[in-house]
Amino acid sequence: MIGSLLFSPYKLRGTTFKNRIVLPPMCQWLSDAQGAVLPYHLAHYGQRAIAGTAMIIVEATAVEERGRISGRDLGLWSDKHVEGMSRLAETIAEFGCVPGIQLGHAGRKAWIDGPRAVAPSAVQFSHEHQLPEAMSMHDIEQAAHAFRDAAVRASDAGFRLLEMHAAHGYLIHQFLSPISNKRTDEFGGSTENRLRFALMVAREIRSAVPPEVLLAARVSATEYHEEGYSMDEMTLMCRQLVEAGCDIIHVSSGGSVSTAPSQWPGYQLGYAAKIRSALLDVPVIGVGRLESAELAEFALREGFCDFVAVGREMLRNPNWPSHAALRLSAKVPVVEPLAKQFQPE
Repeated sequence: MIGSLLFSPYKLRGTTFKNRIVLPPMCQWLSDAQGAVLPYHLAHYGQRAIAGTAMIIVEATAVEERGRISGRDLGLWSDKHVEGMSRLAETIAEFGCVPGIQLGHAGRKAWIDGPRAVAPSAVQFSHEHQLPEAMSMHDIEQAAHAFRDAAVRASDAGFRLLEMHAAHGYLIHQFLSPISNKRTDEFGGSTENRLRFALMVAREIRSAVPPEVLLAARVSATEYHEEGYSMDEMTLMCRQLVEAGCDIIHVSSGGSVSTAPSQWPGYQLGYAAKIRSALLDVPVIGVGRLESAELAEFALREGFCDFVAVGREMLRNPNWPSHAALRLSAKVPVVEPLAKQFQPE
């Protein structure tokens, strides 16, 4: 009998993932005004690590205070955040799960009651959001440095994968998208120019963290809008992000416009497959209502992706990995704390 791919290990540059199950970043908005890690986060992520997840990517964490999506986002804009983040990374890793974190900046989709929002251009996302201020060169450099500094803090805290949030209509995506980027300088216009900020961020991070720390980019493969970039442009962007130091591409979609697309189980897998095909040996994370074990296994077996991200379903059912193992006749991922495993007898 052929074994389950979902429960097979995967090795990438010195990191071994015990299976292919990823908990993707999902905003909880349950921090405090300072962006601190609270007991909730330790319990929430710890529970899903215990369940046998191979990698947990902690929710979008703000690299600048003015870049929060809400007033209760987690933050890494200050050294004061490192102690709490260290506890969180340690909690995740304690159960054999690779700790990852998504680094983000909301740009024009920032918290309405927060500081003045900044974006590539002064284009409002919706009437419920601020009218952003177009970023100066100083603002652009400051934001890139903020991503770098947050990445260093995350690495120091023990996170082994750092994910640039370049999707869902947030700051990096805003530069990539002709919907939100109306600049006429070297950061706007052509695909090459719109990609410039993302590459700047990737290179800043890659040069500042140890080589064994993995770098991922989450992208929106399509914008569901006639003015958005094409799939060919996105595959080109992904190739250049890999050349700039990204090890994994996490394929999602949408976010530049307020209209939500139609959704069904596996609705984004086709995009993941196209990007995976274009990148050859670079692993891809597929996501998009991958709610059943059978669909997750199918996505891997048919070559759509190398990892499956199970989001909302794992919010509803933290023990999804164990249930999936039973469905696929695989070994149920029961874990013990690493500290206990390595205690001398």
